[in-house]
Amino acid sequence: MTDRALAVVRPGALTTVQDLGRPGHAHLGVPRSGALDAPAAALVNRLVGNPREAAVLETTVNGCAVRPRSTVTVAVGGAPCPVTVDGRPVAWGAPVRVSAGALLDVGAAVSGVRSYVAFSGGIAVEPVLGSRSTDLLSGLGPAPLTDGAVLPLGQATGPHARVDVAPQPGPAPELLLRVTPGPRDDWFTPDALRTLTTRAYRVSPASNRVGLRTEGPVLERARPGELPSEGMVLGAVQVPPDGRPVVFLADHPTTGGYPVIAVVRAADLSAAAQARPGTPVRFLPVRRR
Repeated sequence: MTDRALAVVRPGALTTVQDLGRPGHAHLGVPRSGALDAPAAALVNRLVGNPREAAVLETTVNGCAVRPRSTVTVAVGGAPCPVTVDGRPVAWGAPVRVSAGALLDVGAAVSGVRSYVAFSGGIAVEPVLGSRSTDLLSGLGPAPLTDGAVLPLGQATGPHARVDVAPQPGPAPELLLRVTPGPRDDWFTPDALRTLTTRAYRVSPASNRVGLRTEGPVLERARPGELPSEGMVLGAVQVPPDGRPVVFLADHPTTGGYPVIAVVRAADLSAAAQARPGTPVRFLPVRRR
């Protein structure tokens, strides 16, 4: 077993291939996709000496297990979790050498939701529209991992920045999302805007890569009916008929007809990727820049 590939032994609840995504194709109806916790994905790539755009594995809640067919350097980051090689505990958040044929097991997240696994050379599945990311909404990119699947790995190249270990903040006990009101805040009552920015919500178990759904107070509409479909952006806070806000994440639709009451600052969305169901959510109003 000397070829540059890895075999999937345990796919986990949902493990996908992700990179920086495919922005710039919304006019074709294609979401941007990409790693939900982009800083965590970039850091594990740096730990193994990959360029920032290399594709990694994004796990959900209970990790995954793979068997590389050649010796590789691996780093696991994002949501803290136990990591073993052939049953032996190894470092999380640091580069680890994994021999050909050894079993790398990324365990269940201790906190947070999504862990990221980088391999020297990156995951080398065929790119689609310039990205190797799995898009769960459109179906573009490779399918989520399944038992027995084999993923090709690229050749490690350099020189790239590499570190031996790096601090990674754990998920916060409360999710704070800075929002700019609009563009359709006039479709809601003044009380609804106050409710959004002063009352506490919680992350719903129905959340996924498309959007972070919330549980909490209903936002009252001032105008009946629905909008014609219009463009949607990353971080849009859309309010469906049940009145509870949904924050659009990487696999969000490019158009929608429910009104958008506010937009979350892009810098806050990586924290949203790690918020477990039941996590308190607060929307903090900020001025337009």
